[in-house]
Amino acid sequence: MGIYLNSDCMDPLVGLPSFGDNHFDWCVADPSYGVGEHGGKKRSGWALQKNGTRLYVKDGAYEKKDWDSEACDPRILDEIVRVSRNQIIWGINYMKWVPPSGGRIVWDKCNDGSDQSDCEIAYCSAHDTVRMFRFMWSGFCQGSSAKSGTVQKGNKKLNQSRIHPCEKPFEFYRWAAGRYFSPGAKVLDPFVGSAASLQVYEELGFDYVGYELDADYYRDSCKRLEAFRSSPRLFTGAEIFEASKPMTLF
Repeated sequence: MGIYLNSDCMDPLVGLPSFGDNHFDWCVADPSYGVGEHGGKKRSGWALQKNGTRLYVKDGAYEKKDWDSEACDPRILDEIVRVSRNQIIWGINYMKWVPPSGGRIVWDKCNDGSDQSDCEIAYCSAHDTVRMFRFMWSGFCQGSSAKSGTVQKGNKKLNQSRIHPCEKPFEFYRWAAGRYFSPGAKVLDPFVGSAASLQVYEELGFDYVGYELDADYYRDSCKRLEAFRSSPRLFTGAEIFEASKPMTLF
């Protein structure tokens, strides 16, 4: 069961204080980094393929929104830690905020040679080590699955259709759920954006609370969720947890 809201009252600095300490089992957050990745850039170009050829990748034509002009307010991140037992927080390398002791997740996007970062880095409270998630993510070039993330998906019609300039792949949320979450977890996403996270949480049967302040992103992400709810389910929670047992948290 999920709660997904678009309202000024759900600004994280307003909404999060309404929750008690450790209300959520997990928060997976993708806040603003302050690097200007909010659309409005023309990035059509030729992407180098693994076989040495080049594929022309058309720009997503995302409207400029300006929400990524500054990094996330550290007070929001402090509230996230207060209301959740464990956290995965993206963009930690850009933040002035100092997280509690914990490890890192490095997402290798398999896009060496592009104008994008080769990797993204997240803080993870579940361990003190560094874990790697390898999944190709460069324009039309997307990984086949979480287990075959370095192999490009052959049929581009099966690609995840992006509706947000900083969208994360469905496969990341499946990967994270299988390794870190327990069945029936209660999850928070205070920066929903594309709702890729919420789609996977519904897919796996998690209770969640999500916020998105931008009305356009909220509208498009709600359409995505409605389309998902009316389509056949490709995965189940049992399959995800059987394939990758949750880690012991410490």
